Amino acid sequence: MAHTDVRDAQAGPAAAPDLILTARLPEATGTGGRIARDLRTVAVLWRRETIRFGRNKLRIAMGMVTPLMFLLVLGTGLNSTMSDDSLRNFRAFLFPGVVLMSVQAPAIAVGASIVWDRRSGFLRQMLVAPVRRSAILIGTCLGGATSGAAYGVLVLVLAPVAEVPYHPQLLVVLLQLALISFAFTALGVAAAVCIRRPETFQVAVSLCMMPLFFLSGAMFPATGLPGWLGMAVRLNPLTYAVDALRRTMPGEGSAVGSRSASPEWWGWTPPVLLETGLIAVLAVLALALATRRFARVE
Repeated sequence: MAHTDVRDAQAGPAAAPDLILTARLPEATGTGGRIARDLRTVAVLWRRETIRFGRNKLRIAMGMVTPLMFLLVLGTGLNSTMSDDSLRNFRAFLFPGVVLMSVQAPAIAVGASIVWDRRSGFLRQMLVAPVRRSAILIGTCLGGATSGAAYGVLVLVLAPVAEVPYHPQLLVVLLQLALISFAFTALGVAAAVCIRRPETFQVAVSLCMMPLFFLSGAMFPATGLPGWLGMAVRLNPLTYAVDALRRTMPGEGSAVGSRSASPEWWGWTPPVLLETGLIAVLAVLALALATRRFARVE
């Protein structure tokens, strides 16, 4: 699920000249000067990740293969077997999970780039710059979130295939995707600052993200499950990301049965706003953990 492109992660440090320039700028006095340097660092690292995303057209195309296979092959195949009226359009039910899947891989790939930056020595160049290390992580996470949201947009273009109509409400879905992508990126960065070997990082991320995806309710309703499975689904933060996307999608096809498929807390279904807030809390906690650990990186 969280496959990362090793060649892309090993790509040259496109932002190195700008960061070196930042490090050589005359020391500005006061809080304003330091904030300006931090903002410049955030902008440079954001630009680095967006350039990395845009220059590899083949990677973009390959990143769309798995979501399309799930939507067109699995969704169409299972759609013909559904007898329950509440899930008579399984492609519409599956579509939010497919969108989440498209966001997941490019966002996590940012963590792999940090692992490779440590190996190539570029990470040390960033650390000697007179900026807060939190600014380095925020810029990196914003870049990864932008790349992930761009993949989400490409999948949202296919919404009519799942009988989800084009509607201004999709803009709200896009905002949710940006937040979810930021959370994925922060989780990947938190793992990257703790894991030094690229091979170990890829294995660890795959072992974590695949179970989280399959236990998120993306492929089956989150209610009416056996005790242990239902508990695992309710404790999974991705469950609320998928459900928030599903309940925000426009059109009758995506809304049919969506609320009855939502996770419940003692018979109460959390509102979309609360589910979105849980994802935001997850993103903040992951970023705080990464910042704390990153402060001790040599």
